[in-house]
Amino acid sequence: MATEPAPARLPRSPAEAKALAKDFFQAFTHAPRAMRLAWHTAPRLLAGMLVWTLLAGALPSTIAWVGRGLVDAVVAAQRGGDPQSAVRWVALEFALVLLLLVAQRWQLLCQSLLRAQLGHAVHVRIFEKALTLSLPKFEDSNTYDLLTRARREAATRPLGLIIKLLNVLQNTVSLLGFSALLMALSPWAVLALVVAGLPAFLAEARFSGEAFRLFRYRAPETRMQLYMETLMAREDSAKEVKVYQFGPRLLDRYQKIYQQVYEEDRALTWRRHRWGLILAILATLVLYTAFAWLALQTAAGALTLGAMTAGLLAFKQGQTAFGALLQAIGGLYEDNLYISTLFELLDLPPDPEPGTATSGLDPQAGLRFERVSFTYPGAAEPALTNIDLDLRPGQTLALVGANGSGKTTLIKLLARLYQPTSGRILLDGRDLQEWQPAALRLRIGVIFQDFLRYQFIAGENVGVGDDRHFDDEARWKEAAGEAAAHETLAGLPQGYQTQLGKWFDGGRELSGGQWQRVALARALMRKDAQILVLDEPTSAMDAAAEVEIFDRLQDHAGGRMSILISHRFSTVRRADFIAVLDGGRVTEAGSHAELLAAHGTYARLFEQQAEGYR
Repeated sequence: MATEPAPARLPRSPAEAKALAKDFFQAFTHAPRAMRLAWHTAPRLLAGMLVWTLLAGALPSTIAWVGRGLVDAVVAAQRGGDPQSAVRWVALEFALVLLLLVAQRWQLLCQSLLRAQLGHAVHVRIFEKALTLSLPKFEDSNTYDLLTRARREAATRPLGLIIKLLNVLQNTVSLLGFSALLMALSPWAVLALVVAGLPAFLAEARFSGEAFRLFRYRAPETRMQLYMETLMAREDSAKEVKVYQFGPRLLDRYQKIYQQVYEEDRALTWRRHRWGLILAILATLVLYTAFAWLALQTAAGALTLGAMTAGLLAFKQGQTAFGALLQAIGGLYEDNLYISTLFELLDLPPDPEPGTATSGLDPQAGLRFERVSFTYPGAAEPALTNIDLDLRPGQTLALVGANGSGKTTLIKLLARLYQPTSGRILLDGRDLQEWQPAALRLRIGVIFQDFLRYQFIAGENVGVGDDRHFDDEARWKEAAGEAAAHETLAGLPQGYQTQLGKWFDGGRELSGGQWQRVALARALMRKDAQILVLDEPTSAMDAAAEVEIFDRLQDHAGGRMSILISHRFSTVRRADFIAVLDGGRVTEAGSHAELLAAHGTYARLFEQQAEGYR
């Protein structure tokens, strides 16, 4: 259970103030990088925003100066001066106000267009990075939290940071203009602006940092909430949730997480607004003290009515500009904290340099495991220990063992999703670490036990097995024919163009066995694959379908090597070589006949299964 963070407070000593200032300025290290990202994404829009921002910043103080001239011209006309002078001041102010309106509208236009382009560009960067992450990083909870935070918040923060940078620029220009007007009246007026706004800025910076710390540490809770939403609202989990009637429990857990998060946010929001009210009252007191001083100076004849009017306007708008400047700087601080998540993700160190080989040393050497051991990151016990296996072209290897014995882990090592902790795996006489990953994986066709059911059209569900021929309908049909899936897919309402799954309109659902044939066809899309890996490929099929599948695979095997993981000994016995795994070790190995004759684990399991059919 997360504990409530310590209440935010203003710094009480010079040391605390210095530490806060240091922390504050260090938070702006990502601003230049965000600007470069925006420039590379949409340089014209960013340049347009800069121009209109400068104009929008300079015009308010200019309008206030013109207002001073207008009031003085009116007073002079009342005393016998030229009335047309006042009209000219009005026309000038009208033109400047129109120009300010145009600048503000174009600012919003550029901002809206940049929001769309930059948001897309950032999401693309996130997904590009995700596609480069290795499987161990995906299975690491810290990396998953980082991805969650980046996708949820950091993707929208770069634009917010840029807008606040431009707001800082705009309000700085405005403040300089108003300060010039106030300096003509008294330097103390400028000092009053700073005194009124600075405490609120320090408090907001402190609360922004606390809000970010809350956001950062509770990423696991956020992911759990998203998971609860998935279980309660997706069709692939609806059956089990309803049958086991644990939907209310999921909703209760979802609400408890919300309540925990809400309590933390409520406490922070209460403190934030309490301080905000106190400091806003202080700022208002300073403002009206300045107003009183201007009124007294004008009544005493020290200032003209126009000077007083300009001073009042400059003070009020100057304080607004100064407050907006400090708020923008505080927002920059907050956005930089959040955007650090994005750049932390993008800056994750790359995996070790992959190999470059695209072919082996000896095509007849086949596949070889030499003293291969592997321990999952963070695990205390190895998943595989000293595995020695040898498979030649045209041969089939069957892996047998209880769940958790290491069979699927061995396949992950073969596909180079993981690297052995010790030992090595060779394909065609070359260590897998020397192979270029893309070239290696093109030589392997895999059907995983937990294969994906893509919400694509039927043909694309097969085509994903070989991206080079993703849209090749002839290849779809050929692979589906080998997997005994052609009749099923061709018989759909739109044949191979039929939408599968229920997420989209017109989608058709397949049975478990039919989906398994589609996944098998996907693995067979790679015609140049040397190795075909089948992890429980017929677990959802009946016995007759299983026989048909393996007959077809043998007919189309050619010189391919096959690795089969199955609990059905009617399938396993067809393999040329069988390895029994127990606790991550190969405890028995040989042909079906040899293992039966050995009267070991394999023979016992075979007899137990055979007994069930007698």
